[in-house]
Amino acid sequence: MARRILIALSLTAMLAGCIGSPDQPVRKPPRGGTGASLSQSPQARACLANLGAAQARFTPLADQYYGAGCSTLGTVRLESLRADDGLFSITNLGPVSCPAATALQGWARFGVDRAARQILGSPLQRIETMGSYSCRNVAGTSRLSAHATANAIDIAAFRLTDGRRISIAGDWNSPSPQVRAFLRTVRDSACKRFGTVLTPDYNAAHRDHLHLEPGGLKPFCR
Repeated sequence: MARRILIALSLTAMLAGCIGSPDQPVRKPPRGGTGASLSQSPQARACLANLGAAQARFTPLADQYYGAGCSTLGTVRLESLRADDGLFSITNLGPVSCPAATALQGWARFGVDRAARQILGSPLQRIETMGSYSCRNVAGTSRLSAHATANAIDIAAFRLTDGRRISIAGDWNSPSPQVRAFLRTVRDSACKRFGTVLTPDYNAAHRDHLHLEPGGLKPFCR
């Protein structure tokens, strides 16, 4: 009998060790959809390497799922972009996919800054945006916007080092031929680097910004 009691006590202790003590509660698995780690796919690593080689300053962000099809996977937070002879800032930009950030870096340096120098006679100081990630549908549809996966950027204005601010809302149809030429040049440059570019010429919803979206099987520029 004593031997049976000892065996029973030993089994109880073993089971208690497997389950965990009050001081060491059982660790629950993370809830699905929270996201807590950086993307580790070869494509994600290659994109980050390319963005770094372009000399943009950025911080990789952990993957996050928000439900309703919205997520920020393989995203970065851009701190500044490289110009030919320095850096310029970018404002109001949240998490943005690495491919979108890479396309933005190339466009900002070779399409925007150089156009500002050549057409307006002043380097670029800052790009002002209306954001990137936003869990929403395309206006008037039930289809998720590219913003819902941080794969689109809305550009509002450009600040030059000489103090001028060129905005999409106020200057798209500017009386100045130089300003109009500058904005059409940056649009044309964007169309070479992004899969979708939407401007005030597309519809009223884009009257105050340029919508830039990488990828896509069929480029669309309007």
